[in-house]
Amino acid sequence: MQVVYEDNHVIIVAKRSGEIVQGDKTGDTPLSELVKQYIKEKYQKPGDVFIGVVHRLDRPVAGLVVFARTSKALERLNRMFAEGQVRKTYWAITKNRPPHEEDTLTHWLRRNEKQNKSYASETEKPGSKRAVLKYKVIGASTNYSLLEVQLMTGRHHQIRCQLAAIGCPIKGDLKYGAQRSNPDGSISLLARSVEFEHPVSHETIRAVAPLPADSLWQAIAPI
Repeated sequence: MQVVYEDNHVIIVAKRSGEIVQGDKTGDTPLSELVKQYIKEKYQKPGDVFIGVVHRLDRPVAGLVVFARTSKALERLNRMFAEGQVRKTYWAITKNRPPHEEDTLTHWLRRNEKQNKSYASETEKPGSKRAVLKYKVIGASTNYSLLEVQLMTGRHHQIRCQLAAIGCPIKGDLKYGAQRSNPDGSISLLARSVEFEHPVSHETIRAVAPLPADSLWQAIAPI
């Protein structure tokens, strides 16, 4: 992980693909624990360190994760994320070029818990939830397109599922239609930036994630 912003109330880190944000059945050390260790060592804090998980990123996704360092910040950030007051921008490398250079996608997503996968429909189905995102093409190579994506809703695997639904699966994402995996097991989706009002000082906070150390990312991304 790489710390990109920190103060007494908030810490934002750039997660690598493969890291988990919170503990799960794998037993692997989650990012939340790594952040606790970092704060404990840097500030020589005795006893337990408070870290509040505000949101998550799928394991194969890289990019920014926001954590709260105080209970006050956690409560306010939770509310801000729930109410859509946090502006999150994602970059996705897709195998195919989308039908439009810029568009808003609306689907109804239904989650299958056993498969840990979501299915998109053009119309509402029982148990489905409305999913909306905006995208625009910001880069391209011979075989791939780079899309900038903004989520209007926060659904399970939303970007992965909705882009696959228009014939543009994310590179390396076998679960949603990519033909081959990435060598490191990642998918080419990056939580690129986050912008929000600081929960205590009310200043505007904006953080940007570094690009993955991958030649395609380096070649296709705008400078």
